[in-house]
Amino acid sequence: MKAKQDFTQGSILMKLLQFAIPILFANLLQAFYTAADLMIVGQFSNTSQVSAVSTGGQVMQTLTSLVSSLSIGITILVGQVLGKKDKSKANQIITNAIFLFLGLAVILMLVVIMFAPQLAHLMHAPKSAFNPTVMYLKISGAGALFIVGYNLVGATFRGLGDSITPLITVAIAAVINVFLDLLLVAHFHLGANGAALATIAAQALSLVAFYFLSKKKGQRNIELPAKSQVDFGIIKNILQLGSPIALQDFLINMSFVIILAIANSMGVTASAGIGVGEKTTGFIMLIPIAFMQAMAAFVAQNVGAKQHHRAKQSLFYGLIASLSFAMVMSYVCFFHGDKLAQIFTQNHAVIEATSLYMKSYAFDVLLTAIFFSFVGYFNGYGKTRFVMTQGLVGALVFRIPLAFFFSSLPHANLFYLGMATPSASIFQIVICVSYFIYFQKKLVKK
Repeated sequence: MKAKQDFTQGSILMKLLQFAIPILFANLLQAFYTAADLMIVGQFSNTSQVSAVSTGGQVMQTLTSLVSSLSIGITILVGQVLGKKDKSKANQIITNAIFLFLGLAVILMLVVIMFAPQLAHLMHAPKSAFNPTVMYLKISGAGALFIVGYNLVGATFRGLGDSITPLITVAIAAVINVFLDLLLVAHFHLGANGAALATIAAQALSLVAFYFLSKKKGQRNIELPAKSQVDFGIIKNILQLGSPIALQDFLINMSFVIILAIANSMGVTASAGIGVGEKTTGFIMLIPIAFMQAMAAFVAQNVGAKQHHRAKQSLFYGLIASLSFAMVMSYVCFFHGDKLAQIFTQNHAVIEATSLYMKSYAFDVLLTAIFFSFVGYFNGYGKTRFVMTQGLVGALVFRIPLAFFFSSLPHANLFYLGMATPSASIFQIVICVSYFIYFQKKLVKK
């Protein structure tokens, strides 16, 4: 067991960029091949099959997001013990993470397969698409082991300071997924079932790629002890770190569902406009997310090495790097939001509505780059309960109430509604900066 990159020495900015940029490209590729399912099914199948992939995919994406959030606990723990140069402890953490996530995979598989009809009903799947949605969910649920396994291995490699191997494996998975989509959906006309099978097969083969790439590099990053046994203390630590993030992500997603519902009440054009806007911003958000994930692993190693000053410096370098990307995207969103909207629709009214929403989002691009960097820093220290608290306060105390308030103003449009998000982000930054000052004082006393 050894770190691919030692974040405790060398140039902070260069190492942070070298680590963050592959994470960004990996996230983009993953988003691409998720969208590829819908695009290919849309080209070669009927509307009910498209609806099944859209609805079933949303359910699986939500569940996968929860697993991914839980896996942050692994990244933090592995990074911290490697900072201490405790390779034996790192192996124990990975071993118990495998036990934990194997159990989660079994639970996820059983829940999705057994309750697929109820999940389809909960998502209000159209009558003509109900059975295809159920089958899509059952097939996807059967492959839960590969979905969970991919997130487990990806989190472990990030904890080791390796973001290149996950990028390569995502690229392999993307190519396989598109190829199998074309084979199963376009050639064999399996529709939504074919898309589900393609995704599972791609995830499974990505795990195989992880193994052989690791072996080829001579790292053998995961070295299981000869006598593996469950350590409930380690499992508890993983859950204590990951569960708050999972809960936060779930409830924040629900807050955006409420904002979407508010937009729906403003008419079909506003509904379509915010839908297109959210698809666009989903890709843009991958930039601050990549820096947040990189920051967590970077800080974790330095926390383990007790290099708190270096961890603090990495936050400022991370802010500079993330804001540099954000300024470019903010400019594009504010002045060229209509061009981004045209990627998804040619309806002039929807393009205009989306453009208004993107103008408000341009402010949040900058603000998110700031507070996501703080979130990554706090995650690296294992302060995930604080991260959860500030996230929930931002969503429930500010974002949702402000969305209702702005949408009730005279002549309200998507710009007004969209301003609820950056307004909430300002309050979250204030909370993060205040806690950062308090936390630094505690570190000095130690």
